[in-house]
Formats: sequence, structure tokens, C-alpha cells
Amino acid sequence: MDDPVGRIVCLTEEPTEILYLLGEAERIVGISAYTVRPPQARKEKPVVSAFVDGSVRKICALEPDLVIGFSDIQSKLAAELIRKGLQVLIFNQRSVAEIFGVIRIIGRLVGREERANELVLGFEQRIAGARRRAELLPRRPRVYFEEWDDPMISGIRWVSELIGIVGGDDVFSDLSQQASATGRVVTPARVVARRPEIVLASWCGKPFDRARFEARPGFADLPAVTRGAVYELDPALILQPGPACLGDGLELLERLVHGAVAEAPASER
Repeated sequence: MDDPVGRIVCLTEEPTEILYLLGEAERIVGISAYTVRPPQARKEKPVVSAFVDGSVRKICALEPDLVIGFSDIQSKLAAELIRKGLQVLIFNQRSVAEIFGVIRIIGRLVGREERANELVLGFEQRIAGARRRAELLPRRPRVYFEEWDDPMISGIRWVSELIGIVGGDDVFSDLSQQASATGRVVTPARVVARRPEIVLASWCGKPFDRARFEARPGFADLPAVTRGAVYELDPALILQPGPACLGDGLELLERLVHGAVAEAPASER
């Protein structure tokens, strides 16, 4: 029987990692240049895209049955591929629940629905464990997550949710529901007003500049800065809406939040 999705191009990392975890890596014929998980993918699969853009020529030459991408940011590339007659599936997951949905959908597409459900159950159990441990914290610290520096962009929805799961309170949780990054732009004054006790920075695609961050007006006096609770996170762990953020990303967030609480002055624990 012919397999309708025998050859798949992944324009972002998360479908690549999902397919590897499903045991269906052989279907992947092209990946993103930003793929680092799993590490063997870069050794085994040709790179055909960045994030916003990609090589339409290279992708078409691979004769994929399906191209999978993420986000409205890839809409231009998706449209070009569709005009070339390719089947394109763009996900736009923003929440933890929607990430679970993507895993299940990809599982169904490749005939591994049972395995996909097992993966989701495993992540749900890890999250439940993190919630239980968070309940043992003496208090919930205020957390500011910065996704970009110019303009300053606060955490996207799944990041905000994961911060809450591990026991922190995202100071801009009200903005995390915004579908577009423009809806999550903040100012130094707004950050100062919310006095975060922990800062988590993951400048998507470039290193975090701590000195420039702390030089912003009022930032030197932020509780997070005076206590040394400013941390850089690998975007591949936290800004990838797939297995990475639900596994290693969740574990890292928990370690940082719980550690900052333990190191806070005794009067504030």
C-alpha cells in the first residue's frame, strides 16, 4: 500500500523531534538549520530551511509528500510551496495543550497514534509531578521571561504556562495570551513596576547580553538583578513548542525557580 506521507520535510525542529520519538525518522527528507534535537538529525538529514525562509528549489527537489512547519511567520514560505503544488501543513500551537495536540496529529498522520498518545501521557505525568513539587514551595516568586530585547518581548503562552507549572508567577501572564509577538511588547518601566524576583532570558537566535540588560533604566535595582537571579536559557529548550520544552525545558525551569526560592533571604521564603 502506498504511504501518503512517506516523505516529509520539517521546516522547524519540533516535528523533526516528534517524528524521531515516534520511531519514524526515516520519513524525514529535509530539516531546518536550527535543528539541534535530536543531535543525529543534523548528521542524517539535509538542511533546506532556516526559520522564516527556506530553499523552495531544494525542498521541491526532495519531492516530499508533506511539508510541516510552524507559525504564521512561515506563511510566505508556505504559500510559495503551495504554489509549487506541495502539500503543506502549518501548525500554530501556542499552549501546552496545543503542543499535545500537534504530537497526536503527527502521530495519526504517520500511523503511530498509539505511540503519540504514550508520548503525551509521559509529558502529562512529568507536568503533574512538577505541579506537585511546586505546591511544596513556601512561596511563588515573580518571574519575568524575555524572548527578545529590541523591542522587549515577554514570554509566549506555553512558556508562561510552564513557569506557572513549576511554581513561578509570570509577571506578564496577561500578555502571554496574545497570539502575536507585537502583543507581548513591554517597556523597561513596565518590568520595573512588576519587580520580578527571577529573570529568564532567551533571546531567540542570539546570545543574552547581561550587561546591556542590567543597564536599562531601573533594572540595576530589580530584585532579580540584586540577588543574581538572572539566567540565560537555550532557545532550543524553551522556545521550541514541542518535546524539548515539555521535557528538558520544564526540568530547567523547575531547577531555576526552585533554586532561586531556596537562595532568597530567609525573611522572604
